Amino acid sequence: MYRQASRFVIRAAAAGRGGTAASRSFSTDLPAAPSEDSAFVEAWRKVAPNIEPPKTPLSFMKPRPPTPSSIPSKLTVNFVLPYQSEIANKEVDMVIIPATTGQMGVLPGHVATIAELKPGLLSVHEGSEVTKYFVSSGFAFIHANSIADIVAVEAVPVDRIDPSSVQKGLADFTQKLSSASTDLEKAEAQIGVDVHSALNAALSG
Repeated sequence: MYRQASRFVIRAAAAGRGGTAASRSFSTDLPAAPSEDSAFVEAWRKVAPNIEPPKTPLSFMKPRPPTPSSIPSKLTVNFVLPYQSEIANKEVDMVIIPATTGQMGVLPGHVATIAELKPGLLSVHEGSEVTKYFVSSGFAFIHANSIADIVAVEAVPVDRIDPSSVQKGLADFTQKLSSASTDLEKAEAQIGVDVHSALNAALSG
């Protein structure tokens, strides 16, 4: 009976719409045209006439490019951190991201996807040149119009990582994990082991 419940819900919803499923556009199909909330601005002017209204996303958002009819030859990548932008609107051949489900390669025309990042190696491929970053965590938003927005909590180019510090950190956290007596100590030590193991793998790979 429970297995049939979803079927009944779908039928009821379709009946409420006249028996046909309404089509819904993806967010990348809808232009994000910049606009201003006139009601908010008017209310602000009444309260603080001598102070300019604060800027909102609607004030500076650029219109989203439409989904092309054919697959483009390049993937446009935006790679940002909380404190700076590493890559902005750069056309590349491919990016490989460390998703929680495994390493994921993204090419032009990739299906729209949201992927959570885990500590690991992010590589940006542009012709024969490959730029590698170690990322701690974050999200990747792959849009149907061949644009990839990658947001990481922390990232560092692989060539700036000291291998000896990674080995020392891995040994220290492994020792802490074996001697941990509480769940909190075990969890903190396990996180340290996981991150340094991923750092070590990034350096060796």
